[in-house]
Amino acid sequence: MAFDQSLSVAASAQSLPKTVSIGSGIRVPYPQPRTEGARRSARGNRRTDTSPELKIRSEVHRRGLRYRKDFRITFPEMKVRPDLVFTRRRIAVFIDGCFWHSCPDHASTPKSNTDYWLPKLNRNRDRDQQANAELVRQGWTVVRIWEHEDPLEAADRICEAWSAWNPDRA
Repeated sequence: MAFDQSLSVAASAQSLPKTVSIGSGIRVPYPQPRTEGARRSARGNRRTDTSPELKIRSEVHRRGLRYRKDFRITFPEMKVRPDLVFTRRRIAVFIDGCFWHSCPDHASTPKSNTDYWLPKLNRNRDRDQQANAELVRQGWTVVRIWEHEDPLEAADRICEAWSAWNPDRA
């Protein structure tokens, strides 16, 4: 009897539309990829160690700066996970993907599954602004870099922030 009940529960759960959280308690319908190529592409997206991130990290390391990678910073109001963190100097570096963070130069609006993508992309932008504001409020320097930026110029910006550090501010 218990086995039959579990089957009916599993069957009813499969018939419910799948939703996914995009943060702040917001749930949206989960988009089923329309093609196998779209599925492979989505599975290939990495949260860390993206190509732009690796190039920038390599250049910053070559210049002698040492950092924490994907280091979680916890505040009472939120948690943030910058791509590079200089903990002592309180510098947080984010290397943002043009699609995921709605780059003003290269952002594109998805043509399919817009019920999922538009709220998700808007939430990403809002979360970026909240993270920036909270980090600055807590005395951090925030450096945001777009994935399309030249890695050498991005490393220059990071080094400028590192050199501008004032120990009296910490």
